[in-house]
Amino acid sequence: MLTNKSAFMVKKIFSMLFLSLILNAAETNTTNSLTLNEAIEILKSQNLEIKVAQLDVKAAKADEEAASGNHWGKLEFIQDVAHSNDAGNVFGFKLASREATFGDFGAEEFMGAGQPIPDSAYTTPPDRLNYPEARTFFQSKLKYEIPLFTGFQISSYSDIMNAMIKMKGLEKEQVINEKVYELRKSFYDMALLKESTKNLMTIIENITTLEDMTKSMIDVGYAKKVDLLEVEAKKGNVERLITQMHSNEKLLYHYISFLLNQKVTSIITPSQNVLLPVFTNEDILNTNLDIQRASVGLEVRKGMLDVSKSSYYPMVGAFAEVATADDTFLGDAQDHQSYTVGARLTWNIFNGGIDSAKLQKAQIEQLKTTTQIQLAQKGITLQVDKIRTQIITLDSDIISLEKELALANEIYTNYEGRYREKLSSMSDVIIKQSEQIQKILQLQQTKNMRNERIFALEKLANGEQK
Repeated sequence: MLTNKSAFMVKKIFSMLFLSLILNAAETNTTNSLTLNEAIEILKSQNLEIKVAQLDVKAAKADEEAASGNHWGKLEFIQDVAHSNDAGNVFGFKLASREATFGDFGAEEFMGAGQPIPDSAYTTPPDRLNYPEARTFFQSKLKYEIPLFTGFQISSYSDIMNAMIKMKGLEKEQVINEKVYELRKSFYDMALLKESTKNLMTIIENITTLEDMTKSMIDVGYAKKVDLLEVEAKKGNVERLITQMHSNEKLLYHYISFLLNQKVTSIITPSQNVLLPVFTNEDILNTNLDIQRASVGLEVRKGMLDVSKSSYYPMVGAFAEVATADDTFLGDAQDHQSYTVGARLTWNIFNGGIDSAKLQKAQIEQLKTTTQIQLAQKGITLQVDKIRTQIITLDSDIISLEKELALANEIYTNYEGRYREKLSSMSDVIIKQSEQIQKILQLQQTKNMRNERIFALEKLANGEQK
């Protein structure tokens, strides 16, 4: 029978085991191999550069709201507090608070308390008017100003801001497109690395077999020690290549982790061969983000041209304000209140030709942007034709290299058999094996180049995969 202390220890052990199982399960879940599609979904939600681009879109929307808000004018509350003994200020304070009297003009001094008014009274400055007592002034004012007509300037700025929202949206799509391109390339590079490593491991097995065979032949006097040294040197060379492959895999995992903004230690590699997209040059021109951005840039230029034209129109605005003033805050506010309403028209008749120069510059910038769009279309078409030609050449190279690799494998096997029969030297076998390794690495490099060119073609089409 368990004592209380023993029962407590048993419970503690079970708790620790249970916790360990939970932690192991959590670790297993976090290290599940990612497919390419899963990685792309994580990329779109977690990549930091994409998040920055999304924030840029939100900032552009805020700018558009600020520009559009100018249509509604502005309402301000103004609170003035002052204390002064300046004659003009004191009289103005009293006048604003509707408390000015004839006494403020020195009427008592002028009237002479009922006595005849001497001539000097008209030329002697009254003390009360010129040397008043200091006064505190509180004025509370509510003012509303609204533009009635701005020569379409505000609406033009709103159009520009709307175009900038589109621009930032396209820039965000371009960042996503770029990051997806980098992620897909990393996955396919990993697939080729694993395949090349697998081929090199097969070669290691062959070298090990050759090494054992050479040792046996040395024992019976059919081979020399230098043959074994050649085999061991070649084995070390291949092992070095495999180590480099593993290092490249680690670097790819680091980069994938950076793109996904989380630790990635295992992925499911896709097929090594990427299918050639079937879209036409016209499809690419219709979806290309650079051309779309240039088109939106043309909208911005048109808006700037409209802003320049607004300088030739009159500007009309209206305002209204209510205020109250006193020597105390909101003192007798109802009795001391006042209002003002009005409108203003301003029209720039002449400013030395500045408006005309700005208009001409805006027209030139619009024409320049139109030309840049045409240049971008020509440039994209040239890139597409160049990439297609490169892919066709690389496809031909891959077919040729695969045949050369198959031949190199066969030749190596043949020379290995000839060495056993003492018909070839170990140097001949090593040379043929070096040619075999060279073809493997050359084939991997060519496949990498082909995949990169296909991804570049898809990137020009806004990442479309058809």
